[in-house]
Amino acid sequence: MNREVILRCDSCGTKNRVRLDKISSLPRCGRCRKQIRISDRAIDIGEGELMREVLSETIPTAVDFWAPWCGPCRMMGPILNDIAKQYAGRIKVVKINSDENPNLSMRYGIQGIPTLLLFRDGREVDRLVGAAPKAQILRFLRL
Repeated sequence: MNREVILRCDSCGTKNRVRLDKISSLPRCGRCRKQIRISDRAIDIGEGELMREVLSETIPTAVDFWAPWCGPCRMMGPILNDIAKQYAGRIKVVKINSDENPNLSMRYGIQGIPTLLLFRDGREVDRLVGAAPKAQILRFLRL
């Protein structure tokens, strides 16, 4: 297993190689010395943040298309937050409300929710449609 990840600094854009065992020590950027943001929870985004938070990301990113009225979506929310916390620095989890972002739902061909897309290097590589238990999501995310 790879013992390092490459994290992009939000301030200056520099890619920083960070050892996984140092993730919890709040690493700083090698160029600008600012703290590198490592999300330990699912982040809610909209169309305006897609490029920065998903398509330009250097680590694998799980994108959850959901809606607040969807019972299975609400069941998966805590599971995805747990995964984001447990695997911080190795995977990023973002959530997109499909009711508030219909253009993104159309762009990615979302026909049912919840739908979990896996992105690597800005490209969709896999998708999981429907609610799933944590063990299945971890296999899907290859964790």
